[in-house]
Amino acid sequence: MNLKEHIRNIPNFPKQGIQFKDLSTILIDPAVFSQVIDELTERAQKYDFDKIGALESRGFWFAPTVAYNLKKPLFPIRKPGKLPGKTVQQAYKLEYGEGIIEIHDDAVNPEEKVLLIDDLLATGGTLKGSCSLVEKVGGRVAGCLLVVELEFLKGRELLEGYKVETLIKYR
Repeated sequence: MNLKEHIRNIPNFPKQGIQFKDLSTILIDPAVFSQVIDELTERAQKYDFDKIGALESRGFWFAPTVAYNLKKPLFPIRKPGKLPGKTVQQAYKLEYGEGIIEIHDDAVNPEEKVLLIDDLLATGGTLKGSCSLVEKVGGRVAGCLLVVELEFLKGRELLEGYKVETLIKYR
């Protein structure tokens, strides 16, 4: 199955000139969703890791099912103010500005290896910030798995030194 056929392109969203890759269409087709989860699970099995970190927000679509399949603990990486307990924050650069993400201060123990899962790699800022956040609390990044990569935005360059895998690439 060609997964690209199941991703909807929405022009000029969220702003003029952006060609948005809508992955919600993967979720509404059980066969396609199963294929994506199976491929992510298979690739995840190649890594030595203790926990899975799910990036807000669309990483939440894929990471929990992979964690369930592999019987691994899962923790969310969220925007500020979304987690109820004590948190640790990390600022990161976006294409136009900065963002902040956070995790619970007890989500990752020192030396634990984390596999990060998200939907899409664009400029790499959020994923790089997530890697930095895991390391800030003493964890290690085992790898990063994503469904889509927009290669023309060169996000992988920001992630030099990390293992990054994607299922679909747009050049």
